[in-house]
Amino acid sequence: MAALLTEAAKAPSGPVRRIYENLGLLLGGKAAAGLISLVYVVAAARILGPEQYGVLVLVNYFAMLIGGLIAFPGWHAIVRYGVQPAETDHAKLIRLLRFAGAIELAAGVAAVVVAALAVPLVGPLLGWSADAQALAVPYCFAVLATVRATPGGYLQILRRFDLLALHNLVTPVMRLLGTLIIIFFDLGLTAFLVAWLVAALVEGASLWIAAAYLARRHMLDEPLLGAVADARREHEGLGRFMLTANADIMLGDLTGRLTPLIVGAMLGPAAAGLYSIAHRATIVISQPAQMLGQAAYAELARLAAGGGAGRAIRQALGRCLGIALATALPLLVILAFFSREIAVLIGGQAFAGAASVMLWLTLARVVAMTGPPTSAALIAIGRPGLSVTANMIAGLGLMPLLPLFTRFAGLVGAGYHALLQAVVAAGLLGFALWRVTDRPQ
Repeated sequence: MAALLTEAAKAPSGPVRRIYENLGLLLGGKAAAGLISLVYVVAAARILGPEQYGVLVLVNYFAMLIGGLIAFPGWHAIVRYGVQPAETDHAKLIRLLRFAGAIELAAGVAAVVVAALAVPLVGPLLGWSADAQALAVPYCFAVLATVRATPGGYLQILRRFDLLALHNLVTPVMRLLGTLIIIFFDLGLTAFLVAWLVAALVEGASLWIAAAYLARRHMLDEPLLGAVADARREHEGLGRFMLTANADIMLGDLTGRLTPLIVGAMLGPAAAGLYSIAHRATIVISQPAQMLGQAAYAELARLAAGGGAGRAIRQALGRCLGIALATALPLLVILAFFSREIAVLIGGQAFAGAASVMLWLTLARVVAMTGPPTSAALIAIGRPGLSVTANMIAGLGLMPLLPLFTRFAGLVGAGYHALLQAVVAAGLLGFALWRVTDRPQ
């Protein structure tokens, strides 16, 4: 993180510096969130053991998977089409926010219903007991944690990355408080599911509250609530852009949420627990990439809206990626040589088996760091379909290979598969961006 911020300080004023200023704020919040998360993960893993911890994470991944498939986040569209109205036409911005928010909320409710109905079908495949299935049904309300893209996009327009960083702490803090209560009263799996559900609901609601508060101050001349009009009439290409950008988000999240479910179905809940611990250890590499894409998108969209050349966008992105990859190398070395020690530190001796897959997940995370920022660049210049295609090929296209990898190589096969997906996605996204931007002279 220090290297990222130091480089940002040296950069001349412009989009790259603003990207890293945004990223610095997000990383600060995420670093604190990561430390807090480590505490409750260590406690949950040691209290529950591999099998029950595996059930906990599988129930959570299942709910988030359904939310990702059905929910309709529109923050890309809000940033792309709302940057200029935010400064000149508040009424137009309000109509855009109402339109995107209404769609997102309706899709979120539908996702909760579908997830609850699917539990009896999916639970037996994942090795859940009857009690676990009964607990999974109310946990489906955790899907609402993902229904917050509209306020998130509005905060990006306002460049309030400080609040987005603060919001990163909501779930870890709530889960930690729940964990402390569980430890004090010597509770088990049911209590963990309740604590994680409460954290998810607070996560979703808090961002809407923050955005509503800022909107009342920013747009005093317009009421926040009102009739929902079809904003596609005043934003050319909005509908198509929302569909393709949403598909890109869905495909980007799909692999991460579907993989542990397939591991659980093929190898059992205990293996899913081991995979989750390995994933938790390596997430210190993947999360900065996700945040870099988020931090870069608003500035890249401003470059595109202001008539910025493709070459300028490519150069800004290339510099950001170079710094990020260089910063990830020390983490790669640590995770590569001390994977067993890290797995035991997090979950105890029962989770030592997570080390076998951790090295491969680490390599995959480093390669995949290029993905979110490159996708953000493609979406910012109005070519989200290219990002969707690349992520679809690397994600869904290669997903049928995962059961084969795990069948013949066991848990480590999930690591092989993750690395293959990362290499394919990085290659396709990089090639797509190169083709749609001007080649250097």
